[in-house]
Amino acid sequence: MIKKLQHTDLEMAKQIRAVFQVSYAVEAELLKAVDFPPLQRELESFISSSNDFFGYFENDTLAAVVEIAHRDTFLHIQSLVVAPKFFRRGIAGVVMEFVLKSFDTNLFMVETGVANLPAIQLYKKYGFTEVKQWDTDFGIRKVRFELRQG
Repeated sequence: MIKKLQHTDLEMAKQIRAVFQVSYAVEAELLKAVDFPPLQRELESFISSSNDFFGYFENDTLAAVVEIAHRDTFLHIQSLVVAPKFFRRGIAGVVMEFVLKSFDTNLFMVETGVANLPAIQLYKKYGFTEVKQWDTDFGIRKVRFELRQG
């Protein structure tokens, strides 16, 4: 079940951050990143965020979170994270389908590290195409994908 998360609530923000931490620890390994900014994200930044957060629950456990930034002309998937103990169950695909069906926009955007092959495979599976690559200040090569609809 996917539902909108009340990220301004302290306890929910802690749950969201916990999923981000365990998921991004795996991504940092994939990217061979020593300094990985998502792992340094403070609890307060979740609470005060203007983005929307949606969670996938398995039983009563928050298994995955997607963070979405709405803009006038596009929707940016800021993060799509799955807790490692829920990997390889198709949850990321369920969350991606939810996002693509739930928001009325002509353009979806998402970014990841070039070496994050599971994420890249997911985005390509749903029709995203690569539009840009660049090197970050913290030594990671990133890639942006876009999906245009309508």
